[in-house]
Amino acid sequence: MSATFAMPVGDPVFAGHFPDQPIVPGAWLLDHVVEAATASGLTGPWRLATVKFLSPVGPGEAVTLALQPARAGGLGFTLQHGERVVASGRIEGLEG
Repeated sequence: MSATFAMPVGDPVFAGHFPDQPIVPGAWLLDHVVEAATASGLTGPWRLATVKFLSPVGPGEAVTLALQPARAGGLGFTLQHGERVVASGRIEGLEG
């Protein structure tokens, strides 16, 4: 599964994150991972087993999310802006 999205340039979050060099909050990116994982059938409760933020995302930059089954269970994810990987990790459902 894949999806592409961007936080609008005029979003008020950029006023405080960060005023002189605005970047998209990591939590906003991870919300998209959770939504896509849920749409793919991963049932909650869930946890982010690993997350690596590798490069900042600026206002209006399109990010493509790709999900794939992970060998360790759950779903692996990669977030990219063009050829640049901005984050990666693994999300898994918890039994209980």
